[in-house]
Amino acid sequence: MDHHHHPQHHHHHQYDGGENDYMQQEDDWDRDMLLDPAWEKQQRKTFTAWCNSHLRKAGTQIENIEEDFRDGLKLMLLLEVISGERLAKPERGKMRVHKISNVNKALGFIASKGVKLVSIGAEEIVDGNAKMTLGMIWTIILRFAIQDISVEETSAKEGLLLWCQRKTAPYKNVNIQNFHISWKDGLGFCALIHRHRPELIDYNKLRKDDPMTNLNTAFDVAEKYLDIPKMLDAEDIVGTARPDEKAIMTYVSSFYHAFSGAQKAETAANRICKVLAVNQENEQLMEDYEKLASDLLEWIRRTIPWLENRVPENTMQAMQQKLEDFRDYRRLHKPPKVQEKCQLEINFNTLQTKLRLSNRPAFMPSEGKMVSDISNSWGRLEGAEKGYEEWLLNEIRRLERLDHLAEKFRQKAAIHEAWTDGKEEMLQHKDFETASLSEIKALLKKHEAFESDLAAHQDRVEQIAAIAQELNELEYYDSPSVNARCQRICDQWDSLGVLTQKRSEALQRTEKLLETIDQLYLEFAKRAAPFNNWMEGAMEDLQDTFIVHTIEEIQGLSTAHEQFKATLPEADKERQAILGIHNEIAKIVQTYHVNMAGQNPYTTINPQEINAKWDKVRQLVPQRDQALIEEHARQQNNERLRRQFANQANVIGPWIQTKMEEIGRISIEMHGTLEDQLTHLRQYEKSIVNYKPKIDQLEGDHQLIQEALIFDNKHTNYTMEHIRVGWEQLLTTIARTINEIENQILTRDAKGISQEQMNEFRASFNHFDRDHSGTLGAEEFKACLISLGFDIGNDAQKRTGMMDAEDFRACLISMGYNMGEAEFARIMSIVDPNRLGVVTFQAFIDFMSRETADTDTADQVMASFKVLAGDKNYILADELRRELPPDQAEYCIARMTPYSGPDSVPGALDYMSFSTALYGESDL
Repeated sequence: MDHHHHPQHHHHHQYDGGENDYMQQEDDWDRDMLLDPAWEKQQRKTFTAWCNSHLRKAGTQIENIEEDFRDGLKLMLLLEVISGERLAKPERGKMRVHKISNVNKALGFIASKGVKLVSIGAEEIVDGNAKMTLGMIWTIILRFAIQDISVEETSAKEGLLLWCQRKTAPYKNVNIQNFHISWKDGLGFCALIHRHRPELIDYNKLRKDDPMTNLNTAFDVAEKYLDIPKMLDAEDIVGTARPDEKAIMTYVSSFYHAFSGAQKAETAANRICKVLAVNQENEQLMEDYEKLASDLLEWIRRTIPWLENRVPENTMQAMQQKLEDFRDYRRLHKPPKVQEKCQLEINFNTLQTKLRLSNRPAFMPSEGKMVSDISNSWGRLEGAEKGYEEWLLNEIRRLERLDHLAEKFRQKAAIHEAWTDGKEEMLQHKDFETASLSEIKALLKKHEAFESDLAAHQDRVEQIAAIAQELNELEYYDSPSVNARCQRICDQWDSLGVLTQKRSEALQRTEKLLETIDQLYLEFAKRAAPFNNWMEGAMEDLQDTFIVHTIEEIQGLSTAHEQFKATLPEADKERQAILGIHNEIAKIVQTYHVNMAGQNPYTTINPQEINAKWDKVRQLVPQRDQALIEEHARQQNNERLRRQFANQANVIGPWIQTKMEEIGRISIEMHGTLEDQLTHLRQYEKSIVNYKPKIDQLEGDHQLIQEALIFDNKHTNYTMEHIRVGWEQLLTTIARTINEIENQILTRDAKGISQEQMNEFRASFNHFDRDHSGTLGAEEFKACLISLGFDIGNDAQKRTGMMDAEDFRACLISMGYNMGEAEFARIMSIVDPNRLGVVTFQAFIDFMSRETADTDTADQVMASFKVLAGDKNYILADELRRELPPDQAEYCIARMTPYSGPDSVPGALDYMSFSTALYGESDL
């Protein structure tokens, strides 16, 4: 049937007004198909891809266009996806009658949309007639993809052509006159993409004489970035004299739908000004923070190695200089840095509040300069500082002990060396070889006396070795010379032992030949030697150095000295007795003319020596008395210093504690307006700062105590370290509390919250903040929301009196939030951004007032610029200077990037990406 001459065919468009003009232009669709098999091939590919681009939304697709629509099921599904409407329920049977029924339902739906289906019958579709099937799909494409395209009152084909011509007008080597040969070189497709998405194609590299590259470039980019499936093969287009019009139109309409998004427009140049001013101020605050953070971190980085350097000095003077430097650091260098750190945290909090209030993304400091990084560095500084003073004092104590030990070693060594001087020579003397009988006896006894003397000295040698050992263990800097001297003494001692043994044997051999002895000489020698040793010991004890730290210790030394003095009369009797023996000897020598030249052969000790040493002992006793009295006075003074420090510390410590507790109470029980609270807190801060002289006075007393080398104080539990830490904490806490109130004022003014609302929020918050921590736990937060009138639902209240997560979501929905899981999580992240499980008052107020506030968005700012630009997609520097105040105009010009769209002119600026950047990515 030649339906080209069907009478209604040329008039059917009238029943639906002018909308269906396109049918008139396309009324010869099936005659064209008979002409060129290449066109049929192109239509199959294009129409199949077009159908699948819609069917995939329903999770299916077709492989063969005339086979897969035969049962009508996928045809009905395609129409439902495209129109967004439901068709009648399809027949599920497999018989031909069921299939015809389904196809008819589809054709009926198309007709209901105002399309006359000329000569297309259900039977031909069910039988798989390719020409009819393609004709039907083309009808669907025209109705649903092309009919609604209207540019300046022309519709369908002319409208689409006019749109293509306008979009490609700036491209010199593109000339779109039709929907067939104008597209063969591929540059038309490339130009459409480049006009709307210039970043996707490097248009300048394309050549008119390379259509394959151009077509493949366009089709690949469209598929990958624009979600337009490949509807044709480049080879088919290049290999056909005149590509199929319907295929090209279908493909081009997909580009039209991909790009024809409308832009909303709104006015408001002043909104831009407001946004820019906020940004300028915030950027300055960010710069200040970065600078302050860098300086503080650099100071900490320089200071820590100094505090961590624990290499001891060899002298007391050098170590005390180190202690003095450390005191300067505590007194002068550190306090301003504590202030700086506190200021930095306050600036950071203020900045973040401002950013949040103006809908900006939170400020992220550059790498390593976060508040937490500064806290960590500060923690390391305090860690290094913590042990440093203690180490210095321990070192000073060690050096004091070392000096004392080294002096003791030198004294004992000198006494011992004086005693051993000449003893080896004496022991090697061969005097017994020529001695008379009585002389031999005398030599033997003299040697016995020497051996007992030697034994008495053993103790001192052991003491010398023990002191040397202790000096080694305490790492005395001059240990090598101490060790050498000790070694010499020990070696010599061993040598004396060997020589003594040899001489003893020699004398005993000789003794058998000799046997007379003078009893009196022997008795003198035996009594004089121990007495002499006792006097030497007494002299040594009286000159012994001492070190004490308490009155009890000095009293102990005094008691021992008194006991020693009590033994002196007894010793004097012994001296008289020994001198009496000597007098008897003198008488006998005189009487009997003994030929001994007046020398006692058994000992070298004589009465003059005994008397001289006795005098020396009696002279040393009062000297020792004086030394003990002076030390006693020093200890009494130390005790006075301890009490003086303790009396003050015991007042200041509790004062600081009380102030800390009061601040805690003030920040919970706020009365009056925020400004009243601020005034109250500032007066409070002033009263605390005025207390500082008392702390300084205590530091002075503390220094006196350290200079007197006092290391303990039983009159107080407060150390200077306690007081310093408490004082710094107190200053930081009051500063932070003031900052919190200032931020609440900022929030209140920015959000337009009245003082009454603020008081109501604070009252609810405090009521539910049962542990007075200044924050609400998740449960407390729910209860607080209920109290403020959020409708949680009666059931939930009856059951628990609390909100679980579901009830909380229901509450938010009732306030007009439309949310799924992600949105609920977002709200939780607003009130509890740090995932701590608690909600602070600040976050609570932000949440309560957030939704009502007059906020601005990137889209609104962009629209405002579009108005200033006279509806262009770019703006000129002159236009900005004309419309905005000078400093804000220059701010924009300095930050806007050049605009590079196809419609741009020299000096064009891109206000769109600038508007987006103002809000960060989060707003998009």
